[in-house]
Amino acid sequence: MQIFSKVMTDTDVRFRFSFPAQCLQHLDFAGNNYVDLRVKDSCGELRVIRCLKRDGDYDKPVLSKGWRQFVKYYELTVGDVVVLHREDDHNLGSQFRIEAKRRSSLKLFGEEVWVEVTRAN
Repeated sequence: MQIFSKVMTDTDVRFRFSFPAQCLQHLDFAGNNYVDLRVKDSCGELRVIRCLKRDGDYDKPVLSKGWRQFVKYYELTVGDVVVLHREDDHNLGSQFRIEAKRRSSLKLFGEEVWVEVTRAN
C-alpha cells in the first residue's frame, strides 16, 4: 500500500523531507515523537530513516536522520518523486519500501514517463 508520493522540493533535497500529516496513521510512534523506519530501497538495501513529528497541534512529519544519505546515494534532485510503501506481512509485520522516480524525456501516448532512479556510481 502506498503511504505517500511527493515531488521533492529544495528543502527536501538539502535538509529533510516533509510529507502530509494524514500519513502518520500508517506509522507506529509508540508514544514517542519519532520512529526509526526500516525501509528497503530499490537496490534491496535496508536503510534506517528517522521520521519525526512535531509536538502539539501541528503534527507535520519529516524524514530526518538517514534521509540525506539516501538522497546522496541516489543523487536525487528537486522535481524527483519519492514514494513510500507499507507492505503488511502476517509473519514479519509491517515492512516499508522506498523508491525514487525521475521524469524521463520520453512521452508515451502523450503522457510523461517516470522511471525509477537507480543507484549513483
